[in-house]
Amino acid sequence: MQIKQFLKKNLRWIILFICLILFLDIAEDVLEKEIMQKDIIGYNLISKYLISDFATPIAKIITHLGSSFFLILLAIILFIAIKDKKVGICIWINLGVSALLNQILKHIVQRPRPTEFRIINETGYSFPSGHSMVSAAFYGFLIYLIYKKVKNKYLKWTLISILSIIVFLIGISRIYLGVHYTSDVLAGFLISISYLIIFTSILKNYNIINKN
Repeated sequence: MQIKQFLKKNLRWIILFICLILFLDIAEDVLEKEIMQKDIIGYNLISKYLISDFATPIAKIITHLGSSFFLILLAIILFIAIKDKKVGICIWINLGVSALLNQILKHIVQRPRPTEFRIINETGYSFPSGHSMVSAAFYGFLIYLIYKKVKNKYLKWTLISILSIIVFLIGISRIYLGVHYTSDVLAGFLISISYLIIFTSILKNYNIINKN
């Protein structure tokens, strides 16, 4: 019973610890310039089952949902639309911090992008995936806000499901388009989950965003 209570009370920190350990494990392999089996398997699965003339334009559209331009535009729209400006400011802070953290990690690791099967052109370093990491942080924070503030259960879980699928598809699109390794995307998701746990905990501790 005590173990169950401990797990319930500290679940977010357990998830944080697991995500960081997994991220550091991937980062260590990348820094040692190891060719990871997960990268080969990930691309082979996508190239075998997904790549087609029909799917490529869809992947290009999906990947733009995680672009800097689209996320900034969406943040502007949300800031205008949301009555509670503290929430709007938090959305902007979250976007800025996650983007900055991504650039810091990219310049620490300095992993070149894959070049063998590239469908679109991208510049900059590869690890962790910026689209995957920043979109997971951005949409993940929206999921947190929806979970806290939307009272209608049907609407709440519909929006959460849609945003979760968007994040997943953005990650898949980066591998599909040949601009990231599978490990780049996984690492982006893992570090975003870790970051969001810390970010939302700070907001909760300082009572910045209250539940309606």
